[in-house]
This record gives sequence, C-alpha cells and structure tokens, in this order.
Amino acid sequence: MTSTESQQDDSSRFIGRSPPDVLAELSVDATVGLSTSEVAARSQRYGPNELSERQAIRPFKLLLAQFTDLLIVVLIGAAITAAALGQVVEAIAIIVILVLNAIIGFVQEYRAEKAVAALRRLAAPRAHVLRDGAWAVIDANRLVPGDIVRVEAGDAVPADLRLLQSHDLRVDESLLTGESATIHKDAGAVLAPSTPMAEQVNLAFKSSLVAHGRADAVVIATGMNTAVGHIASLLSAAQREKTPLQKRLTRFSRNLAMVVLVICAIVFATGLARGEPALEMLLIAVSLAVAAVPEALPAVVTVALAMGAKRMVKHNALIRRLPAVETLGSVTYVCSDKTGTLTENRMRAESFYSSDAGWGELPAPRENRDQSLFGAAVILNNDAVRAEQDRLQGDPTEIALFEAAESAGWLRAEADTRWPRQAELPFDATRKRMSTFHRTADGSVLMFVKGAPEAVLPACSLNADDDGLARIAEERAAQGNRVLAFGYRRFESMPDAVGIELETNLTFLGFAALIDPPREHAAQAVKDCLSAGIVPVMITGDHPATAGAIAKTLGIIADGGRVMAGAELAELDEERLKAVAKDVRVYARVSPEQKIKIVRALQLQGEFVAMTGDGVNDAPALKQADIGVAMGMRGTEVAREAASMVLLDDHFATIVHAVREGRRIYDNVRKFVKYTL
Repeated sequence: MTSTESQQDDSSRFIGRSPPDVLAELSVDATVGLSTSEVAARSQRYGPNELSERQAIRPFKLLLAQFTDLLIVVLIGAAITAAALGQVVEAIAIIVILVLNAIIGFVQEYRAEKAVAALRRLAAPRAHVLRDGAWAVIDANRLVPGDIVRVEAGDAVPADLRLLQSHDLRVDESLLTGESATIHKDAGAVLAPSTPMAEQVNLAFKSSLVAHGRADAVVIATGMNTAVGHIASLLSAAQREKTPLQKRLTRFSRNLAMVVLVICAIVFATGLARGEPALEMLLIAVSLAVAAVPEALPAVVTVALAMGAKRMVKHNALIRRLPAVETLGSVTYVCSDKTGTLTENRMRAESFYSSDAGWGELPAPRENRDQSLFGAAVILNNDAVRAEQDRLQGDPTEIALFEAAESAGWLRAEADTRWPRQAELPFDATRKRMSTFHRTADGSVLMFVKGAPEAVLPACSLNADDDGLARIAEERAAQGNRVLAFGYRRFESMPDAVGIELETNLTFLGFAALIDPPREHAAQAVKDCLSAGIVPVMITGDHPATAGAIAKTLGIIADGGRVMAGAELAELDEERLKAVAKDVRVYARVSPEQKIKIVRALQLQGEFVAMTGDGVNDAPALKQADIGVAMGMRGTEVAREAASMVLLDDHFATIVHAVREGRRIYDNVRKFVKYTL
C-alpha cells in the first residue's frame, strides 16, 4: 500500500463521521481538552509532531563519499602500484590530485548542506490548544492526537485536524494539492471515504495556511502520520539516479581500464616472446598501466563543476550535489509545477465587467451611481484587513479585490465611514456567496452580495440577462479566470432578522475576473527552453481549465493543445503512458504518485528530466527526476531535502541560466577527455 493510500484510509476514518463521533473515537471532551497525564501518555505513544529529521551532516562520511567513483578507485590502485614499484614521485602526484579532488568536492557539498540546514532553521510554529480546561499557546511539535486546537487567519495549521466548528474558514493548501485558490472549509460536512484530498472540506492539513476565518478542531494525526508526513515518506521509495556525467565517466573508466589491461598484457606477452626477463616486462607493463590512467581527469571535472556551482550561486541557483551542475546540461525535459513556479501564487484582479462598460477597470468613486456602487461592493463586501507593516491579511481572492479597489481610488476607511457595516451573512459552500449590510446617510441599508455567478445571477431580478451574463462568465472562466459576481439590494431600514432569505431581488452590479498571474520572465524562459531543444511540461494539481490557460499564455501549448487530467492519467498503465508522454505538455489535477509516474515515463524514453516544485506534493517527483529543483524562498523543507538544486529567487528563468552553465561545463569536460586521450 502506498503512503498516499494509507493517508486516504486514515482520513476516511474521520471525513465520513460527524464531530461528536470523532471526539468519541479520540476519547476527548471538546470543552475540556486532554489532561496533562493523557498528553504525556499520548506523547510516549505517538512521539513529537515533527517530520523525521534527516541525519545530521557528517563531515567524515561526506569526505569518504568523494572516493567512491570507479575512476577514483582506479587511481587509488595506480598510486598503490606506483609506490610498490618505487615510483614515489608518480604515486605522490596521484595522491595529491586525489586529495585536491576530494577537498574541492567536500567543501562544495558541505557548504550546500549547511545552506539548506540554515533554511530549515526557521521559527517553530505555535499552536493554540485547550488542555485541562484552559487555553494555552505551545510549540506545535508538542501536539498529540486528540488535542483540541483553535486556528484563525494567519496561522499555519499545526497538525492534521478534523474541524469541529468553523466560521467562514478558508485555507490555502497549495503546497499540498497544487490548487491555487483557497479551499472553503465546512466542519459540518460528512463526506464519502473516496473524496480526494483537495475536496476534503471538513479536514485541515499540516503545513497549510489559514487565509480567512477561524475554527476549533481536534488533532487526528501528527508527525509522519499526517498528510505531509505520508507524502514525505514516498521519498524513501524514490531512488536517486546517477547523473549523466557520472554514468559516462563510469563507463569511460571501465572501458579505459579494460583497454589498458589488454595493452599491458600484449606488451608483457610480446616481451616474453622476445626473451625479455619476466620481472622487467612486468614492471614495464605496470608502469605503462599507471601512465595510461588520466589522473588529472577527476580533479579537472571536480574543479569545473565547483566553479560552475560558484557561478550559479551568483545567479540564485544553489547546488546541493556537485554532479547536478553537469546534469543540467543534459536536460531534455523540464517538468514544472504551475503554482508559485510559473505563476506568482498570488491572486490578481485582472478585469471587471459591468453591463454599461463591458470588461475594463474597476470604476472610480466619481463614476455614475450604479458604477460607484460596484466599487463600493468590492471594497466593503471584503474581509481582508491591513496587518503589521501595512501588510494585507486574509483570503488571497479578497486581498486581490481589495488591492484593485484601492488602485481605483476606493479607500476602506472612507467607505466604512460612509457606509458602516451593520451585519453580514458569511460565505458558505452551499450558498456560494456572502452578503454584508451597510447603513447609508439617509438611514436606508444596502446589502452587497458577492459569490459565484451561478449563485448570484439567479438571485438578481434587475439589470440581469441571466443567459447572456452566464455566458459571459463562462467564457471568462474558460480563459483560466476565477469569476465572481456582485449584486446589491436596498432596504428602507435594517431588517429585523438577517437571513439568507434576504438574498433575493438583487440588482446586478458586475463581474470580477481574477487570475494567479504568470511570473515575470516566465514566458521568455519557456521560449528559451524551446529554442535550446528543451521541452517544458506543466504538472499541477490545479484545475485543467486554469492550467491550460496559463500554459497557453506562457507558450507551453498552442490553442487546442492537450491537457491531461489526473483521472485520465490514472487509467493509463506505464506502457500506455510511455507511448503518449512525449505528446502531452500539460497535466492537471494530478497526485504525487502520478507526478512520479510522468517523470518515469519520460525517463524510460531516454529523456533526462528536471522537475521543479515547492510543495510537499512535489517532493517524491523531485527525487525521482534526474535533477530536482526546489524553491528556496517559499518551498517546504521536504521539497528542498529531495532536490539537487535550490532556486534562491524561485524564478523559473533561473533554470535556463543554470542549463546554459551546465552545457558549457559538459562541453569543457568532454574537450579535456579528448585532449587527455
């Protein structure tokens, strides 16, 4: 059973049960929490809430690893033989070269390991937990299954949780699922056991971020038993392959050794046939063997790789494994995650639609009344807030709308003063909309409604051509945008009871089209890859329409290009996928196992594959690929540990610079080998 299947089984125990049933199974009272003695017992049973740490850097072991290549072993044998034959100068020269080679390789890899360790030493997350009837803030690594915790906007989810009560909770799970939009959670939902992770709305997973709202929840899994832990455990099944240069040098060393032995045997046999003394001919043959070994080759290769790695750091590419420098020069396919790698992982309001003006910018406060109300709805029907250092905090979609409103001249403080909020109907997954009530200067009340077009348009009675507007929204969604609809209703006074029955007879205001925009220079980087004979492939957990639209924008596919969804991919065995892998440029809604499957299919076709990513869901494929490229600024620890290279600026374009350097180094090494021979 795979780790993900195990996680699916663990999750299914809780997603299909109500909160009271879950609490009963975990033997905890939601109003009191666990007792101190019970926490101690469970800590002994489950261990700390941490991912298994990789062994600490061992300098001696790292140094010994520099002497394991076949060519190095051959040179060690040559040095020993030379010393035994009295050729002290030759032996010393070989030993000096071997030591120099080892020191250069050791220093480079040790520095890279220390750099990754520094990235790992981030502040430990904290958790708000209920124990012995009192709330306290503790280190998240002290949580145990059964703990009652509270999460709210801005928090990192400290463990895998079954939600007990949720209030407009929206969670960013992009590092786990690849889905760029936040997931609206619902504590009351009871789901089928087969529900995919991205749709498990009654759970929250360790390593995800709370974008909006709050919730009380019970811990159902900690440490390596969490979703992030199960995906991390897939790494043990993925074996790191030798780099193309290592394979070629191993083959070269083996062939060279055989040729030298044959020549030495011929020389020895010829000398004996001519009547030469056997001992003298043995010394000559051995000397010839020692002289034929290109002792400078390992040092030249290592120096070239180390210098290349040093140059790459200046271009924001940290090399963790020295041979990876050359691997980049052999890459023929670059499989890239979409969210955060090719895109900014930040929603942006791209355009707004109104019946009067069509698609364009958000109207300024000085426009006509209905247009002005559209802007007011965007800034007021919004829970994003300014936090420390003037940073916006909240759901990424609402942050994008907030920024667009401010750029159009709408200021929250002024709008709140003019139309103070009186009440609200929070968003929920059933209604797919939220409403806020605002008092005006004449005493009337405006209700602004925001939500999915299919939820808002049917509630509109004025200024709304349902069929035409629905078609406009669908066309925009097909371009990869997330579309929201806005409407309003005016009341003479504040209603006595605020309920969802008021969300009728709305006047349509407009649409907002949002998108996770492509990174700057990403399109040029894709173009550079294609011109260099490298095929870019997008692999994402996001929606197929969104993935296809971004891929077209970046030039990965043309109009009508094929996008393969995870469901279709699941039906293909290894041979069938191998047959079509070279024709597919975009994969959407894929699981971690499927990412490995895609990489393997390309490798079986003889391709050298680079895989980029930042999330835990990317880590197994990062290790399976010929070279894994992780994001350093926002990537997870698991992804960085699995990768051979870390992008310090998280730019896809940096890979192109690294490939150029890798090709130059490989060309230099090949020239030196020819010169030596």
